[in-house]
Amino acid sequence: MAVKIRLRRMGAKKAPFYRVVVADSRFPRDGRFIEEIGYYDPTKEPAVVQIDAEKAKKWIATGAQPTDTVRVLLKKNEIL
Repeated sequence: MAVKIRLRRMGAKKAPFYRVVVADSRFPRDGRFIEEIGYYDPTKEPAVVQIDAEKAKKWIATGAQPTDTVRVLLKKNEIL
């Protein structure tokens, strides 16, 4: 099972809000996921990012691969 840490889009049309989730890569973007570890709101100024560092580190240690966007968010929050 290939596990990814990725964004799950939520919110209204033209007002995106994302949850950072751990999901099997075979499932759709907004489909089933294993665990929610944070959120990202790009509509606020400055953008709001809140990620549970312990959960993120645990999943990365067990082999979950963050997507490119999530990798940038993790680096900004000094988790990676």
